Amino acid sequence: MAFEIPRTTYSGKIREVTAGKGESALTVGGETAFPFYLFEGQMPHLPRLAMEVYDSPPSDWPEAAVEPFKDVINDPVNWAKKCVKEYGAEMICLQLTSTDPNGENRPADKAAEIVKKVADAVSVPLIVWGTANHDKDVEVLSAAAEMCRDRNFILGPVEEGDHKQIGAAAKEFNHIIAAATPIDINLAKQLNILLGNLGVPDDKLIIDPTVSGIGYGIEYCYSAMERMRIAALTQQDTKLQFPIIANIAREAWKTKEARISEKENPKMGEAKRRGILLEAMSATLLLMAGADILVMRHPDALRLVKELIKDLAG
Repeated sequence: MAFEIPRTTYSGKIREVTAGKGESALTVGGETAFPFYLFEGQMPHLPRLAMEVYDSPPSDWPEAAVEPFKDVINDPVNWAKKCVKEYGAEMICLQLTSTDPNGENRPADKAAEIVKKVADAVSVPLIVWGTANHDKDVEVLSAAAEMCRDRNFILGPVEEGDHKQIGAAAKEFNHIIAAATPIDINLAKQLNILLGNLGVPDDKLIIDPTVSGIGYGIEYCYSAMERMRIAALTQQDTKLQFPIIANIAREAWKTKEARISEKENPKMGEAKRRGILLEAMSATLLLMAGADILVMRHPDALRLVKELIKDLAG
């Protein structure tokens, strides 16, 4: 007698969200089963891998993270081009760190100009990421949304404290909201409800559950993301049936394990390999939890995760 694999029937489905325009547009979501459970349901769109680009040269990155971009790290336009052409990034996540009021405090109009230059330079969809300072993000993300109207960017992080203003700008200028909450299924659902009440369409919303790397609470992140998928697929919770974005790069590379040099602690092994594997392994766990978009940093980590996705989908 042939062995039959037990199968679960799911009643829910993750909504599809399309970022970008024209032939370069990418769609995420659409799953009818848990991640890569292809024997139980459909996964019409594989997870997409974005790469970080900073609008101002980062000063706190370890050497291993800087090395692949050292020739373009002062130029976000060429940095973005390199990520797409040489490293195979499917999206670009432009981190607007220069707008932080506690740092350079770059004006919103100047930041928006950089966003437009990067968007014009690459064909892949763009994710525009602020600093989580509510007042400044309202200015910056609203200005970028208007200057690049109808380009269908992903704007984030959009939190409860600024969702009305940024949500209104995204709706007016045809962009997507990355709704960010601190690792809590109930808070995520509540923010999605608030954005829906504001008039943000379901196909213009993705969830940013807030994530962390291995050794820094990733099991808690995994649990929260898994509960979101359970509610969406088995309980027909329509307010959680959205794709998930995981901004893992900065979390993985800010850890002490990624930053300690071989000279400081020879027992920890090669620093470059350590950081790459920490990012790739953290990203792998988030894929298993349900991430539809991963924001990554090192091209070698991206390559490892891309190969894994191909193997799992094969």
